[in-house]
Amino acid sequence: MGPLTLITFLPVLGAAIIAFLPKDNHQLIRWTAVFFTALVLVITLSLFPQFDRGAVGINQSSSFQFTEQASWIPAYGISYFVGVDGLSFPMVLLTALLCVICVIASWGIKTGLRGYFALFLLLETGMMGTFVALDFFLFYVFWEVMLLPMYFLIGVWGGPRRVYAAIKFFLYTLFGSVLMLIALLVLYFNVTDPTTHLHTFNMLTMMTQNTHSGLLNVNTVRVLLFFGLFIGFAIKVPVFPFHTWLPDAHVEAPTAISVILAGVLLKMGTYGMLRIMYPILPDVTRSFGWFLALMGMINIIYGAFCAMAQKDLKKLVAYSSISHMGYVMLAMASFTPAGMNGAVLQMFTHGTITAMLFLLVGVIYDRAHHREINGFGGLANVMPKYMGMTAIAFFASMGLPGLSGFIAEALCFIGAFPIWRLYTMVSIGGIVITAAYLLWTLQRVFFGQVNEKYISLPDINTRELITLVPLAVIVLIFGIWPQPILDLMNSSMTYLGQIMQAGSHPITQAIQTAGSAL
Repeated sequence: MGPLTLITFLPVLGAAIIAFLPKDNHQLIRWTAVFFTALVLVITLSLFPQFDRGAVGINQSSSFQFTEQASWIPAYGISYFVGVDGLSFPMVLLTALLCVICVIASWGIKTGLRGYFALFLLLETGMMGTFVALDFFLFYVFWEVMLLPMYFLIGVWGGPRRVYAAIKFFLYTLFGSVLMLIALLVLYFNVTDPTTHLHTFNMLTMMTQNTHSGLLNVNTVRVLLFFGLFIGFAIKVPVFPFHTWLPDAHVEAPTAISVILAGVLLKMGTYGMLRIMYPILPDVTRSFGWFLALMGMINIIYGAFCAMAQKDLKKLVAYSSISHMGYVMLAMASFTPAGMNGAVLQMFTHGTITAMLFLLVGVIYDRAHHREINGFGGLANVMPKYMGMTAIAFFASMGLPGLSGFIAEALCFIGAFPIWRLYTMVSIGGIVITAAYLLWTLQRVFFGQVNEKYISLPDINTRELITLVPLAVIVLIFGIWPQPILDLMNSSMTYLGQIMQAGSHPITQAIQTAGSAL
């Protein structure tokens, strides 16, 4: 059994064990969840030095790493095929890290512990499986596996409007899944494996353009497939106007689930675009690069203005995530090496920074039992350690030099500017709006007269620091020395950019020309 299978299915084993533990032994349940998530993190970290930084992956089977392939349902060309490259490995690292932190952050959960941690571990399996799958059918199965645990984790352990938020999240995601399923079927029935001469779900075969036949040679069908996949993934990002499920889900979800939502699940949308939409439909994707850049720009500006209007601290962080995922969209629409690397780096750094932000919101909510920004004041005098951690997270989110957010955003703009100058210049305005709403929030929560109700609030405790300090260290280290994480992704993302640059199609050139004029 290879390492990718272990990190994918160890959480399921943990969930099964937890289901049989005594329901009143809360400590045993919690430590079992910590053990399995930590084991997954250790195995994942052990792959870091072994990872070949020069291997490109993407559509080259021989350069994927730690691959495992076994026939699953051979009659229908379905296989258990997993592997990682420079696109997926940073996401696997991020998922493994955040899952351990989220289990520790869930220490305050008091009811239904067995169900909560079992579902959480099942969710980890879904996330890991999605990032390592190289068979589209397997990818779809893991994608759907995530849906049910997340629905129950929000709907059972969430806030007062948890049922509404959970149903809204479920329906939105399911709608996207249906579109993805249609695209999957069209691809399957119009792609033939050159060796077996049978239809296949193998993503790498689907990426080989000369295996396409039938409907896939019709440009209109390719454009429809592009938009089907785009909407399916855009709901997850979320891209405007498919974003309305996110603020509700974040506000009602428990703290740890908000961290997973923003830290990992949102990245699956852009990951799906880069893993599936880009290499399978490079010609159409390149033709609609202007559209992706436009949507990225709208996300940046719209999300930032919405964040500024919020009175609820958690909702503010939720809208800021919509804005920051816009940087990913803008950068990946450029297809340049800097843009492609910047997009994945932004996915990783935003995962760590937004995790800090949601954990910090959870810290203050546990003490004050509300998140109204105007209800605080002067907390810097009462909770100085909390203030310090919040300042690091806020400044990283603003993209301050010396913190990881700066490097990621700078690469996004460096990559996007030569291709989409107008969109990039407008998007840079998002930095100013972000700084405005974060500094305004910092001023209202931490400075001024101390609210007498909160004069005796305890400062951040050791368990909370254990969840926050590793993220702060990563934010600081990658802000000064980002090369270790850039080395992981550079070969793959540069190569994917080259595929996209070469992915011109005669029929879709007219669309591209029209879009480029905007």
